[in-house]
Amino acid sequence: MTTAGTDDPNSVTALEAIAEATAQRAVLVDVREQHEWDLGHSPLATLVPVSQLQARIDELPLGRRLLVVCHSGQRSARVQAALVGIGYDAVNVSGGMIAWQLAGGEIVAEGPGPARVD
Repeated sequence: MTTAGTDDPNSVTALEAIAEATAQRAVLVDVREQHEWDLGHSPLATLVPVSQLQARIDELPLGRRLLVVCHSGQRSARVQAALVGIGYDAVNVSGGMIAWQLAGGEIVAEGPGPARVD
């Protein structure tokens, strides 16, 4: 897994996402399910699972850049495309939370044990 730049205009690297989220230039939206979130997530993220996205779409801010992340970047790529299709400024975090962690992004857990992304 690399954290090098991406040529895809619909995605950003984990390093870029970490910088944007930390500087509050964008909103990090984690679309994994609750059990994945509980094991390890960015403290900067908001959880909106794919399974709840349609019902919770109004929670996502229009007019703000959304950094969409999942485990490896595949689910979030589909969500990113759907969000752009309905007018959101959204990009996929290439490599997902795996890349986020490898790039040095902070992760925390809900509950006992060390935070992990697996």
